[in-house]
Amino acid sequence: MKKPYPLTLTGNSVDLVPLSAEHLGELCEVGLDESIWKWIPYAVRSVDEMRDYIAAALRAQADGSAIPFAILERNSGKAIGSTRYMSIDVPNNRLEIGATWIGTKWQRTRVNTEMKYLMLRHAFEELGCTRVELKTDALNEKSRNAILRIGAKEEGTLRKHVVTYSGRIRDTVYYSILDTEWPQVRSDLGMKLSGA
Repeated sequence: MKKPYPLTLTGNSVDLVPLSAEHLGELCEVGLDESIWKWIPYAVRSVDEMRDYIAAALRAQADGSAIPFAILERNSGKAIGSTRYMSIDVPNNRLEIGATWIGTKWQRTRVNTEMKYLMLRHAFEELGCTRVELKTDALNEKSRNAILRIGAKEEGTLRKHVVTYSGRIRDTVYYSILDTEWPQVRSDLGMKLSGA
């Protein structure tokens, strides 16, 4: 597997571009809605917390553990959320797609499907991953269903896995897509994105 690097992934509805401090204002416009952070272990509720969020993502990029993206709506060119490659493990040919959030206006639209398609295609076809992981809070039914809808397989639950900002201890459900499964997943996602 090649080491992931910052790049732009271009789609029809969204572009994924390297996250930068310049995205702060636009991400604050769409990302300070409390409902977005309900199932994420940390909360971003202010401009300062969004600035810290971006800074932490860029530190993870600098140390090689993540490649963060801003999700740009193609029509407006504005940032509407963020996602990243993380838990990068080059010797074992695997990484995770995670830390994903999208402004509420774009939830339950094609944005998440297309974004995941772009990231999965790059991971399997350009980087040479043999495994891509995803995870979510066991209580987050919407996210769990979305992960299954893109073709990932549920693997199991890590119990009492993460202490969230509210003090609740979350169980985390893990999913994966393997390189051998990617051709079928790619075909299915392509049909979803074409409206077939």
